[in-house]
Amino acid sequence: MSDAHETTHEGHACCGPGYASPEEAMKAEREKVLYTVALYVGTGVEEPDYLATVDVDPESPTYSRVVERTPMPNVGDELHHFGWNACSSCHGEEGKSRRFLVVPGQRSSRIHIIDTAEERSPKLHKVIEPEEIVEKTNLTAPHTVHCLPDRIMISMLGDGEGNGPGGFLVLDEDFNIAGRWESNTEGMRYNYDFWYQPRHNVMVSSEWAAPNTYQGGFDPKDVAEGKYGRRLHFWDWEKHEISQSVDLGEDGWIPLEVRFHHDPNSTHGFVGAALSSNMYHWHKENGHWEVEKVIDVASEEVEGWPMPMPGLITDLLVSMDDRFLYFSNWLHGDLRQYDVSDPSNPRLTGQVWCGGLLGKSQEAAGRKLDGGPQMLQLSLDGKRLYVTNSLYSSWDNQFYPKMAEEGSYLLQIDCDTEQGGMKINEDFYVDFGKEPAGPARAHEMRYPGGDVTSDIWI
Repeated sequence: MSDAHETTHEGHACCGPGYASPEEAMKAEREKVLYTVALYVGTGVEEPDYLATVDVDPESPTYSRVVERTPMPNVGDELHHFGWNACSSCHGEEGKSRRFLVVPGQRSSRIHIIDTAEERSPKLHKVIEPEEIVEKTNLTAPHTVHCLPDRIMISMLGDGEGNGPGGFLVLDEDFNIAGRWESNTEGMRYNYDFWYQPRHNVMVSSEWAAPNTYQGGFDPKDVAEGKYGRRLHFWDWEKHEISQSVDLGEDGWIPLEVRFHHDPNSTHGFVGAALSSNMYHWHKENGHWEVEKVIDVASEEVEGWPMPMPGLITDLLVSMDDRFLYFSNWLHGDLRQYDVSDPSNPRLTGQVWCGGLLGKSQEAAGRKLDGGPQMLQLSLDGKRLYVTNSLYSSWDNQFYPKMAEEGSYLLQIDCDTEQGGMKINEDFYVDFGKEPAGPARAHEMRYPGGDVTSDIWI
């Protein structure tokens, strides 16, 4: 490990290993910048994808603008999800610092390490090439990145040839490949997202499909042929093997993002089934994991569609105080806020329309919104929800073809944390259609100080 790993820069919330508790995190200083990946795959622009640093400080003269672009070395990575080298799971451990972003290419299987010591000017630190990953793990298509107390783990969606079930890759603190996490993949057909909770000796993972199935776009026939997932897996955290799997059935096709409560004592969590557009709640009851459907988004009849159009729940998150659940319906175009104080009985408290195919979209800063709301990130205090609209390049081009020519957006949604409710912030609009090299697609977002989808307490 280089000396740079040991240094911290005083006065920045991003420095140090995270927060002692969710309550402490909620009191953190307001974020100044937001990182999002932006990509050119599928737009016709032959330029590398990049990490965009966006100014989100309303007191700044560059508010709501991209102030730095950190390009990757190669073209065609399809940057997708990314995460930190350290988070609150490392709290209290001397020498740990939330400084490096681990930024995989979903399509290339290349993994980039970005140094954010200069918060507004991140620099490329290291690149792990796909050939080394395949040679050492026989895995491809990296997705979710989570820090562990002493390592970094990445869910991988394919084997060396792009078939299921994939697995979990582990990097050590020097960003070297340390092997695979799981002891076996018995009971697992596909992979996608994961979240661990050591106090309950559990990790939860979900299923999308094999890279060879989803990379070219969506074909409904693949669902009928069982090429997409519908299972939720509960892993024994100590044994690194599946202890219980739940088949969500016909109402649970393509379960994607999984979110535990932030309270490490809680066994409650949520997963959204994208294609079926249903939200499921899990918890542990009498030593057994129980899963129940708690929200059903009705499909809509749309002219030109051979079947009722699903909402397509593509991202969700839980506020730091575990009170509100947010999720996006990428095809319908709405963002929803639910009070989940009673996790088994969510109560709708807010809804905004940010594009979509139902013709209900609101405007943002006087602009018509194309595409549908997709990736979400929420401020630690729960008051600012950020949203981008790119899902995956081939799927974007299939359902929202204008995005390749016009680029995507980054919006801020103001959230009422007392009574509930949401509204689009008219003063904030980042137009990725006007980037220097051409229109780009913005996807996942992270804060330097940590966020509600990366911090885990143990």
